[in-house]
Amino acid sequence: MDGKFSFHVFPSAGAPIYQQLMQQVKFQIATGRLNPGDYLPSVRDAAMELEINPMTVSKAYSLLEREGVLERNRGQGMKVADRSVRGGLKERREELKELLREVVVKAHQLGLDSQEVLDLLKPMLAAANEKGSLSRR
Repeated sequence: MDGKFSFHVFPSAGAPIYQQLMQQVKFQIATGRLNPGDYLPSVRDAAMELEINPMTVSKAYSLLEREGVLERNRGQGMKVADRSVRGGLKERREELKELLREVVVKAHQLGLDSQEVLDLLKPMLAAANEKGSLSRR
């Protein structure tokens, strides 16, 4: 692997490993650690490093490709897709709503109120804006 990005999996986390991989890729893109055109580790390299079945990595990559997050570049591997490929505003908002629903459920489970969640979210949004990883549309 090129050292720019590596995965970490937690078999006892409750979420399937392929979903953990997908979430990590999306998070790294959202925080600006991965940018359009950056390549991910090959399926073989990621599977060997994590000591998991290559089909698990392949499933995560394929689902991310279907969502428009990654694109396949024959002979070179999977790379982060150009943002213009990501679909319309409505689709992107729906994708975000799904993630926010998970946050709301988790916050409730942890006994956090809405103000505490907003207090945690605001600095993250501000940092993303400073890095330019959140564009205004």
